[in-house]
Parts: sequence; C-alpha cells; structure tokens
Amino acid sequence: MSAHTPTAPVAPTTGTHFPDLDPDTAPPAARRQLEQVTRHLGYLPSAAARLAHAPQLLDGFLKLTAMFDATELEPVVRETVVLTVATRNGCHLCVAMHTGVLTRLAADPALIAALRAQQPLPDAKLEAVRTFVHAVLDHTGAVPEPELAAFLAHGFTPRNALEIVLGIGAYTLSTFANRLTDAPLDPQLAPHA
Repeated sequence: MSAHTPTAPVAPTTGTHFPDLDPDTAPPAARRQLEQVTRHLGYLPSAAARLAHAPQLLDGFLKLTAMFDATELEPVVRETVVLTVATRNGCHLCVAMHTGVLTRLAADPALIAALRAQQPLPDAKLEAVRTFVHAVLDHTGAVPEPELAAFLAHGFTPRNALEIVLGIGAYTLSTFANRLTDAPLDPQLAPHA
C-alpha cells in the first residue's frame, strides 16, 4: 500500500484561454502597443500580454489611460480613483501596480493602506474622491445632487467629476479584463502585492 495520496486535479482557470503574448506572437494590430508598453515600463506585464488577444481592447485601454493621465486631476487624485476601482473590483494585479505608483509618488503610507483596505481615507479631499467614485458606481452615474455637491465642496469642478468617470471607465475595463484573463502578478509588482 502506498503512502502517497493522489492529489485532486486542479481545475483550469480562465487564464488558460489567454496565454501571454509578446510582440512576435501577438496579432499584428497589438504588436506596436506591446513594444511601447515594454519600453515604457522596462518589461512586458502579463496583463498587457493577455489583453493583446484583443488588439482593440489593448489599444483602447492604453488610449483611455493616457487621456485620464492628461486630465486636470492631480496624480494622487487619479491614483485614488484607480485604487478605489481596483479594490472594489478585486483586481489584485491593479492593486499591486497602483500601490507601486502611489509609493513612487511618495503618497502617505496611511493613505495607501486605507485605499487597499477600502476604508475611509485620512485626507478629506481624497476621501471625497473615493466616496464620489463609489457614488458613481452605486448609482450607475446618476449621482444624487447631495453626493455631487459634497464632492464639489472639496474644490473639485463639474469637469473633474466627468474626468473621474473617464478614470472609472478605463479602470473598469482593465480590472474586468485582468480578472477574465486571470493575469498573474508580475515579479516586478510582488513588493506591492
């Protein structure tokens, strides 16, 4: 009689349908974007390597994030939007990546911890952003006037409210796609996991 107990087979994940692609294996329409991402970050993240299965999705995400980065919102405000969406949608990859971005921006570690824990933020203005993101999502855009007024009372403008909607859209796309493709955490992001 063997002391070895057979292990149960591991169920495949959705990620098995989306192997990582690179500029040589990706559809031609995605190759330029993968090369740009690699040049920008110094490596090719698995998430981008999997989004490349749908070149228009990869291209759309990159364009949306570039547009979001060009808004009037300050970098820490934008990252507050991103991390709020990432934690709400359960995208471990985005949480790690944007924890790293906030760390590079020298954001308060208490702010980062609260965002990751989905808790109220120590900064009132950034808490107004986090609360507004949830209001937009909870009300599918039809934010009640008192909640919009509370956001605007922190020095934000109607334009900023719409810019946040842009960020929500970009990162909802990203978090949903990353979860569908089961994109793994890249070693470069492990310190921020």
